[in-house]
Amino acid sequence: MNIAVAQSGGPTCAINASLVGVVKECFKNTDIDAVFGSINGIEGIINDNLVDLKTVIKTNDDMEHLCLTPSTVLGSCRFKLPDEDKDISLYKKINDCFIKHRIGIFIYIGGNDSMDTVLKLSAYLKRTDSKVKVIGVPKTIDNDLPCTDHTPGFGSAAKYVAATVQEIIRDSRVYSVQSVTIIEIMGRHAGWLAASTCVLRSNGETAPHLIYVPEAKFTTRKFLEDIRIAQAKYKAVIVVVSEGVETENDGYMTGVEDSFGHKYLSGIGKHLENLVRDEIGCKVRSIELNVMQRCSSHLASKTDIDEAQLIGSEGVKAALRGESGKVLVFNRVSDMPYTVTIGSVDADMVANKEKLLPEKWINAEQNNIKDSALNYFLPLIQGEVNVKMRNGIPVHFQGMN
Repeated sequence: MNIAVAQSGGPTCAINASLVGVVKECFKNTDIDAVFGSINGIEGIINDNLVDLKTVIKTNDDMEHLCLTPSTVLGSCRFKLPDEDKDISLYKKINDCFIKHRIGIFIYIGGNDSMDTVLKLSAYLKRTDSKVKVIGVPKTIDNDLPCTDHTPGFGSAAKYVAATVQEIIRDSRVYSVQSVTIIEIMGRHAGWLAASTCVLRSNGETAPHLIYVPEAKFTTRKFLEDIRIAQAKYKAVIVVVSEGVETENDGYMTGVEDSFGHKYLSGIGKHLENLVRDEIGCKVRSIELNVMQRCSSHLASKTDIDEAQLIGSEGVKAALRGESGKVLVFNRVSDMPYTVTIGSVDADMVANKEKLLPEKWINAEQNNIKDSALNYFLPLIQGEVNVKMRNGIPVHFQGMN
């Protein structure tokens, strides 16, 4: 029997670590002959575009190097598999590919949209009496997958965002003039990543002074009032805002949608910058962290990388046990000491669903995160990885080039 593995959705620091976990588990199992990587997610299966990973990942050093390389070494996609009754031909192409390459297990590493593929494909294979097992391994910096305590990729993104915000704090305080700095952070409907910047309090920082997430009530009038109150206490006011925070007129959203119906977001930080400049008149700037927060592996969380590799390995074990149509999840046992177990849930509990930031962690003013959230976030950003350097910069695995 052979195994196929694919990566899908947005890049992260940890998605290649999950791939390594899959590969390591396969290489040590005598029942598995070959591990194929599908190029560009499920599109690689549809187009029969597979690569034997033994020809790419040749040594243990390659595995360790790949583990600390960000983004998706196999490439990615945002392809929505149609319902069977609308286009069954793609399902037949996938099944033909599985038969041609003697694939008995398909591991799909991705977010909640990717689990839609796990759900649909596993249902089709079961209905047609195929023995191929389909397992979803989670990843997303948004941390918005239901049923799991957190997702691989989030811890490293949160660590990078917190460190970057802290450096912005240092920068903002060098001048005597009053200022406002607005930092826009990823998060369409769920504010996990923006909220995680509260961890800076554990190192004695008072900033960010305001944190706005999509789950909280937001009005521009209240926002300007919050800024003025903060200015009475701090010369340099630091504001963190999720990209998905909506103003009354929703004027910063584009009308363009991806194949899963998600609107592309742009410019809430700039929108609020202009508002502060027009209404308050102080020095103000906005900073959009953009894609840097997804792939900044030089500041990855060791906890995140280790867990990503482990859950990839457990995905293979689950399939070998006969599970299919399942998504692997983390279950938190305790905060101190930090302990998790790995389980699985049906894909329909995860696919196309979102887990929002708990209301209990948002303060009464709807403009910050309570200290009670710290015990959740802090364990996920712990530990440093040993990044391989050459000529003063990190070296990335380039075996697919």
